[in-house]
Amino acid sequence: MFTGIIEAVGRITELKPQGGDLRVRVESGKLDLTDVQLGDSIATNGVCLTVVELPGDGYWADVSAETLAVTTVGNWKMGDRVNLEKALTPQTRLGGHIVSGHVDGIGEVVWRKREARAERFRLRAPAELAKYIAHKGSITVDGTSLTVNAVEGAEFELTIVPHTLQETIMGGYQAGSRVNLEVDLIARYLERLLLGDKAAEPQSEGLTVEFLAQHGFYKP
Repeated sequence: MFTGIIEAVGRITELKPQGGDLRVRVESGKLDLTDVQLGDSIATNGVCLTVVELPGDGYWADVSAETLAVTTVGNWKMGDRVNLEKALTPQTRLGGHIVSGHVDGIGEVVWRKREARAERFRLRAPAELAKYIAHKGSITVDGTSLTVNAVEGAEFELTIVPHTLQETIMGGYQAGSRVNLEVDLIARYLERLLLGDKAAEPQSEGLTVEFLAQHGFYKP
């Protein structure tokens, strides 16, 4: 588990395709690796990766074919900058929100514009994730815990302060940039709980307005 508070910005230094999946080397920058051991998890642009080698200035991790299919990892190039966060401990301050490091989908930056000293971004999420994104709710973008300031359909807006722009890769986002999205874990569990006993049955469409109305949770 993670908090979505980025600890350092690293860099991709090697990519080794291996029989359908990938081994990646990350130069960890200012991230303190003195307490990291083989098998530990590090969120890399929001993707929970397991450390398999520690060469001293960073780490190696294996990326499965499934992860390559549902995240932006498959588009990484040598030299790309990535957000880094070590897994939280019982002593960690939960300054962001609970983040699993399991990416739900890939979003796209629609536009960015200056707003006083901050930058305002509009992003487009996959349609199936729109129901989990709420005004003033939390969302994780490339591993960064952020607050949603506006929602319109599958698009949402974020206001990013100068510190976050400087300490993450968000300063480099432009229209068309693709990003890893993880929705709020609580929203996921809430959807499942509302299904009640129906959760044990195959759900072809998930939670629908018709289901909510039928069970008294929604009044048209």
